[in-house]
Amino acid sequence: MIDRLKESISLVIHTKNIKELCGTVSYKRGEAFFNAQKVLITNYSPTFTEATVQGSEDFHVVIRIDNFQTIQSSCSCPTLIGFDKSCQHIAAVLIAMKQFSEDMTAVHIAAIKQGVPANLDTLLQMKHTLPSHQQLHFEKRPRASVQFILTALFAPNGTLLFGMELYINSIHITNIRMFLAAIHAGIPYILQDGRTFSIVDYCFIASDDQLLKQLLQIVRDEQLFAASKEVEEDALLIIPPSFWVHIVTLLKKAVHVTMSINNTLIQPFHIVAKKPPFEFLLDRRHEHFSLQIKGFENMRHFPAYAIVFNADTLYQLTPEDSMQLSEVEQLIAASTEQEIEIPANQIDWALQKLLPSLRNIGTLIQSERFIKEQQEVPLVAELYLDRIHNKLLASIEFRYEHFTIQPLSDEVLPTMSIIRDYDKEMAILDIMAASGFSKTEAGYFMQNEEAEYHFLYHILPEIHKLSHVFATSAVRSRLAKKSTFPKIIVKVKKQRRNWLEFKFEMDGLTNKEIKEVLQAIEFKQKYYRLKDDSLLSLESREIDEIREFLLAEPLQDDHFEHTLDLPLLDGLKYLSSDDNPTVFQADQSFRQLLLQMADPTAAAIAIPSTLAPILRDYQKTGYKWMKQLASFGFGGILADTMGLGKTLQSIAYILSEITVLRENKQQILIVCPSSLTYNWLQEIMKFAPAIQAIVVDGTRSQRKELIDNTVYIDVIITSYPLMRQDYTLYEAHHYHTIFFDEAQAFKNPSTLTAKSVKTLQADHRFALTGTPVENRQEELWAIFYVVFPHLFHGLEAYSQLSRKDIARRVRPFMLRRLKEDVLLELPAKKETLQVSVLNSAQKQLYTAFLAKLKHDDFKHLDQDTLRKNRIKILAGITRLRQICCHPALFIEGYQGTSSKFEQLVQLLQEAKRSGRRVLIFSQFTKMLDIIGRYLTNNGDPYFYLDGRTPPMERVQLCNHFNEGQCDIFLISLKAGGSGLNLTGADTVILYDLWWNPAVEEQAADRAHRIGQNKEVHVIKLITQGTVEEKINDLQQEKKDLIHDIIEAGPSTAAFLTDDDIRAILDFN
Repeated sequence: MIDRLKESISLVIHTKNIKELCGTVSYKRGEAFFNAQKVLITNYSPTFTEATVQGSEDFHVVIRIDNFQTIQSSCSCPTLIGFDKSCQHIAAVLIAMKQFSEDMTAVHIAAIKQGVPANLDTLLQMKHTLPSHQQLHFEKRPRASVQFILTALFAPNGTLLFGMELYINSIHITNIRMFLAAIHAGIPYILQDGRTFSIVDYCFIASDDQLLKQLLQIVRDEQLFAASKEVEEDALLIIPPSFWVHIVTLLKKAVHVTMSINNTLIQPFHIVAKKPPFEFLLDRRHEHFSLQIKGFENMRHFPAYAIVFNADTLYQLTPEDSMQLSEVEQLIAASTEQEIEIPANQIDWALQKLLPSLRNIGTLIQSERFIKEQQEVPLVAELYLDRIHNKLLASIEFRYEHFTIQPLSDEVLPTMSIIRDYDKEMAILDIMAASGFSKTEAGYFMQNEEAEYHFLYHILPEIHKLSHVFATSAVRSRLAKKSTFPKIIVKVKKQRRNWLEFKFEMDGLTNKEIKEVLQAIEFKQKYYRLKDDSLLSLESREIDEIREFLLAEPLQDDHFEHTLDLPLLDGLKYLSSDDNPTVFQADQSFRQLLLQMADPTAAAIAIPSTLAPILRDYQKTGYKWMKQLASFGFGGILADTMGLGKTLQSIAYILSEITVLRENKQQILIVCPSSLTYNWLQEIMKFAPAIQAIVVDGTRSQRKELIDNTVYIDVIITSYPLMRQDYTLYEAHHYHTIFFDEAQAFKNPSTLTAKSVKTLQADHRFALTGTPVENRQEELWAIFYVVFPHLFHGLEAYSQLSRKDIARRVRPFMLRRLKEDVLLELPAKKETLQVSVLNSAQKQLYTAFLAKLKHDDFKHLDQDTLRKNRIKILAGITRLRQICCHPALFIEGYQGTSSKFEQLVQLLQEAKRSGRRVLIFSQFTKMLDIIGRYLTNNGDPYFYLDGRTPPMERVQLCNHFNEGQCDIFLISLKAGGSGLNLTGADTVILYDLWWNPAVEEQAADRAHRIGQNKEVHVIKLITQGTVEEKINDLQQEKKDLIHDIIEAGPSTAAFLTDDDIRAILDFN
């Protein structure tokens, strides 16, 4: 019958028929609904099916199959005029029916027609596609209430076990195995009150669902291994000890868990991993000792699980401690009272064996009488080492005040009234036994050089932690001192200034012996025996550094030569300006070279005559620094803070190379953000009109023509977005120098921007950026990888360096000056934090939206869910920030106002009365529109700039503002935060906060820069008691990274890390 039914359904419903009935497009959409588990079949029979398809709303679908095998269908969705096919929802249900018929078994049919569970084995083999847990999105099923009853019971053999009972929606489950199997199979289960329970109608919260699945696994194991029930009760599921470690973890997470013991329900109860509240009192009683035990009266010990139950707490023991507790229980069972009698002749056994283990399962209390008789003194272990006739000899003594124990001796020990530290004694003896020594009654001996080296270098330091070590001079001198290893002396070759000589030196060794040591290092030997018979370890960090050097560099003509010549560029990665070098040590010639690069002021480098009167002293230094690096073939990062004239210093460099450029028919390439291309052109025309420069833009064919016809051009200017499209057009060209302005644009080496700029060919490369490191120190590596790749090894090796090491390595190749250090005449910059409070309407919106976020997105937030829902969480935080700015940013038709906006209006009125000229920055262009409408209604003219403003127009707007044409400039924070010179302003208002404090600093520095002759007032607007305060606090915490690496300037955060998000979401 069932086979015929399946055959009938499959004949009617198959892919071809569904496509003919619904059309290809509806079929594809229906397939998407089915794969996303949006189809819920609510009623099923061979000829009639009802289902719900979840979309923007729920759509009800009915499918009928008549006697002629014709499919008739209907759907509650609106009918499209002119479309004669069935809809996508009908297609989804038909696909589900087709899949259902293919999986159909007798149990499915019985379950659907009768609503009752079938055979347990069959149910366990079935699997329903609808998840039993609460779905992350679009969940419409109510949550089922699950109560877990952890029940204590005795098995027939007397073993104390745990079982589990269930209540679902307050109804006791009378057959727990069938219930779990029905949930797994997705079929209804009939409850005691006659109603059915199904995961079609209900879902479980994640913690309950995980525990139910673990219980289902127990059922599976019972069936798989045909395990007999320990207790004949269908409502109870025995928890095997092997499952306990998983069950106990999930029990701690479950919402409703009750303990049942002796028919008494205990809720709440606790599960802790600490020793139970037992007390063991040791006392002297005439001729014997007594051990009184308190706390066992109401205790239940579950040895199978290593669990003790007492009062309202389950104490989790280790298996060893649980076994010891069982032994104590046996001793008590043999006694009439809660007391154990210990004969005097067995007290040593009790002190050494029994009492130390009792400390792990309770509190040991010793009476004053007992303490007077007994001594608990510390163990002093002593290891003696000597070396005679090429043998390493060792002996051990354990001392307890006046008692000395020879552990290898067979001598019978006298009775001692002390408590020995057997754990420490055995730890020392175990180490010696595993070290390769041969053992005699008198001690240990070893006659193997490799084993001796391993013991002295690796094992002896561990023994030092447990024992005093006394060694003769013959043993102490067996290992060469840690400071003994080859040093690599680095100097500049006299004949070839761009080459370095690396020479291996080691005190007391000839060149021949040094070669042998180097050979042993490269062959990864563990040690090398020196001529004085001492063993030189080849396992230190310094030796690893030498090995890495030997493997990385090509061999000279003489294999393992004690000197090695390398080009200066290739040798730099092994050096830093470290004041305490280890392996690589610079001689005077190389130190002098580093000093010249670090301080280029003394270099005899001519300054272009037309710029000499214009350049400030620090700008002349920056120009000379670039010229000097270029003379050695080095690249670098000019990292001056915003407003110090990095562009002008670069123009000076270009002008100094103009003759070379034209003689060699070479060009200099400038790559910068789109918004700065024409700013560069304008600055070149202003300060060096002799330079022939062009901006490459227009269509791709126009750009190609410009790139290929630059023989009479000195400087080519393009943008990062165009470089991503055109990098293949530049590959055939070799440039004299490339300047990468705002070089943080390729701080991520995996981006297309980074990959495209890496393909460019040039003799010299310089990066210009005020923020070379923003959130991670790897960003600095990414920039140097493009402008000076010889400075570091690969990213993995770079990641192992400390911030201090990185700072030392980059010091000669990164120049950074702060405004407060070099622009002493620059007027002050005053920063103010202006705080407002949400008005009543805002507060109501903010509180409601925050509560929704907590409930929907932040309730079960952990590392995994944070990463999966990162975009959704950030969007939620953005909504909160928008409410602070103005609810109209995302609530259509909002008629109210905002406290921050009212505060801004007041500031603008005061600024107007005081004659201040104002820049207003916001990251939300819609907020700028709201401010603009207010200004227009108030009759106040203003300029406006955002990401849509063309580069040429940006320059014109800045010029008009600086000329005083109006007093207010509205600017998008990201679009206008860099490349603008707005010294005509004396007030900067940051309307909303950005994650990256450097972006805000850049915005403020549009006004606070060279050319400013007034004090600049920077005002940050934040809303009290909101997420804005959290972001402001976060900014303050993230200002040490750049300081650590380049020893000046602020740290910034270009994006939010997981830890940042956690800090912001800490709403408590």
